[in-house]
Amino acid sequence: MKDSTRVVLGISAFAMLLVGPCLNLAHGNDQGQAKATVGRAHVSIEYGRPTLKGRDPMQMIQPGQMWRMGADSPTTIDSDQDLLFGNTRVPKGKHILLARLAEPGKWFLVVSTKSANQYEPGAKLAEVPMKLVKATDPREELTIKLSVRGKQGFIEVDWGGSRLIASFTAAP
Repeated sequence: MKDSTRVVLGISAFAMLLVGPCLNLAHGNDQGQAKATVGRAHVSIEYGRPTLKGRDPMQMIQPGQMWRMGADSPTTIDSDQDLLFGNTRVPKGKHILLARLAEPGKWFLVVSTKSANQYEPGAKLAEVPMKLVKATDPREELTIKLSVRGKQGFIEVDWGGSRLIASFTAAP
C-alpha cells in the first residue's frame, strides 16, 4: 500500500512539473517585472504583458472603468516598507495595482486589495493622479517600469503611443 502511494505521488509530482509551465504558456502573454529601491523600500511590480494586436489601448477603456494594467493575473506591487501614494500610507506587503479612467485623458492609479473584476470602493487603499503623455517610442507590448528620482519613485505604464506616470515615496 505504501509503495503504490509513493508511485502515485511521484507520478503526480512529475506530471505537475511538466504541465505547470504549459499552463503559463497557454495564456500567450509574457510576464514582466520591475524593481527599484525608493528610499529604504525595496519595491517590485509583477504584471502580464499583453500585446496590442492592432488595438488602440486608449479606446479599450471607458470612463469610470477600472483597468487591471496587464493580462492574465492581477498586476501587483510588493514592498518591504510602507509607501506613500499622495498623503495616503499603504502598508508594506503585496497589493493590486489598477488604473481608473475618470474621463477622457484623466487617469488615476489605484492601490487595492481586490482585482478589477472584484473591485469595490472599500478595497481602495490609495488613489493618485496619473499623468498621461505621448510616448516617444510606442510599445506593442505593455511595459511597466519603476524609476527613482531623488526620494521619489515613479511607476510608468507604456502601451501603444501613450505613457501613464504616477509617483510615490517610501513612508518615513
